[in-house]
Amino acid sequence: MFEYHGWITVRETAVDDGDAARLRQIVDELRLHIARMASPYLLDLRWMNGEPFIHLGGCSNHRSSPDVVELFEHVAVVAPGSYGLLHVRDDEDPGHENEVRVLRLVRGMVTQHMETLLSPCIPTLEDPFTD
Repeated sequence: MFEYHGWITVRETAVDDGDAARLRQIVDELRLHIARMASPYLLDLRWMNGEPFIHLGGCSNHRSSPDVVELFEHVAVVAPGSYGLLHVRDDEDPGHENEVRVLRLVRGMVTQHMETLLSPCIPTLEDPFTD
């Protein structure tokens, strides 16, 4: 199972008063990138209160398309002032089968961390399997 939930505040730079025209260009490019992902799950880019945000969530049998990790990495490159979190549970990730992982996007870098509030999945989220 591959379950994910996340959000990104899209910003061109870490300076709050960046170039509005350039940010619109970045958002237009991201909108095309997201459209090519063709996700059957939640994948939404919209403006709210004058700022662009991406929201995403889904659950599939295996890690596959859409590649939401790649999306976070792409945003880090094209809009390095962006920030956000992506919670991932992937029971096929070697060494992390029993964890919820958090990808943190900050200042053009994506890093991975164990989510201590939800890990270990067994027994925190689910009971151990018994015969």
